[in-house]
Amino acid sequence: MRRTFLIITLLISFSSLKAQYFSLMQDEGLLAGGLGLTWIDGQPHYALHFRPEIALSNFGIGLDLNMEFNSGGELRTENFNEFSDYLSIIRYVRYGYKNDPVYVRLGALDYASLGHGSIMYMYNNSPAFDTRKVGLEFDIDFNTFGLETVYGNFGQAGVIGLRGYIRPLQMSSAADIPILGNLEVGATFATDFDKNAGVTAGGIDPVSGKFKATEDEGSIQAYGFDLGLPVFSGSVASLELYYDFAVLSSFGNGSSAGAILRLNGLGLVDIQTRFERRFNNDNYIPSYFNSLYEIERFSFDQSTGIVASKVQALKAAESIGNGYYGELLVRVLNTFDIIGSYQRLDDQPNSGILHLASDISPEGMPLVARAGYDKVGIDDEGDLFTLDDRSYMFTEIGYKPLPYLIVSMVYHWTFTPVRDNDDNILKYKPQKKIEPRVSFVYPLDFKN
Repeated sequence: MRRTFLIITLLISFSSLKAQYFSLMQDEGLLAGGLGLTWIDGQPHYALHFRPEIALSNFGIGLDLNMEFNSGGELRTENFNEFSDYLSIIRYVRYGYKNDPVYVRLGALDYASLGHGSIMYMYNNSPAFDTRKVGLEFDIDFNTFGLETVYGNFGQAGVIGLRGYIRPLQMSSAADIPILGNLEVGATFATDFDKNAGVTAGGIDPVSGKFKATEDEGSIQAYGFDLGLPVFSGSVASLELYYDFAVLSSFGNGSSAGAILRLNGLGLVDIQTRFERRFNNDNYIPSYFNSLYEIERFSFDQSTGIVASKVQALKAAESIGNGYYGELLVRVLNTFDIIGSYQRLDDQPNSGILHLASDISPEGMPLVARAGYDKVGIDDEGDLFTLDDRSYMFTEIGYKPLPYLIVSMVYHWTFTPVRDNDDNILKYKPQKKIEPRVSFVYPLDFKN
């Protein structure tokens, strides 16, 4: 009977679909959700999903209810064992979009950046679904000056960053000077108030059963200064040159110089490329708060008693040399997106950092495919796509037999927390999820 139920569930189950498949415009919405079956580390779980999204005028909201039950009908512990798990049912509430005059996003922060990203770039506050966090992005641009802010976690002390900037010549008649009139000057500050942000050694207290730090560098504070100069800006092409300088307090400093080129192919092919040369002194890591920072911040292996942390890597970053960073975004007919970025330092073998993402959902065609991949500490080309504790990957390939029905297979390489006796997170370990999906998605149109 159970086997029959599993087969029927696979055939008729409805699972969630991310809104990337449908570009939500103003006064539109999306209903997605249902039942499914997920294998987590080889064990089957029944999954219940509900993820509607609504965009009304400049406002948007997305919910994310996810419950997984084992074969005995018990709710998986990691789904709701922290207060932040209940808050994260609201995946996000937003006003505007990034680079609008006013942009606010509350909830999951997928890839948050400050300025050109020399201190914070593509920061993800929830790389592990089992420890989803509620954070905040708030940006405001008054044309002559503005502010960017990021707060990682309202559930407890965590990452915070802000960047203020001015366009000094816009405040005077010099605003009409070609090129120089759009000069932008910025300053950035970021830190992490998490209690384990500076831990380099420690162990389990035999009395309390909790982790206790024996060596702690304290909160790492980062300061930065940047210049941005739009050389030209038009509907077809734009070019910006920039220079950043950053300091990690009590450690080292570094700088970078680069260019961002955007080409608009009138909706046929849009390209954005970025190339940057990085100059790194000892005890400095560029883009310290990156996509896997929440995983890299702190790890304690109870079996060996070894602590591994981001600040340890910072202390060991001596004679790493300079490096390059490149980024490319290609968008074809507004239906085919690919973005990739890669960092490599001259004298550091395990310094590679890779980010890839793609979304293929041609309108009127039955194919749906999307993927995302992040990896840090890449040693060589053979290490690029090996999945381990330095990797994060999500892939989904599907077919639409009906306009709002998608049959797909999902593979998710993510992380799950390992906790001590007091439910504190000691480290994250890789977790593999495989999920066959039959997804039902129904767009809503509030214009009519």
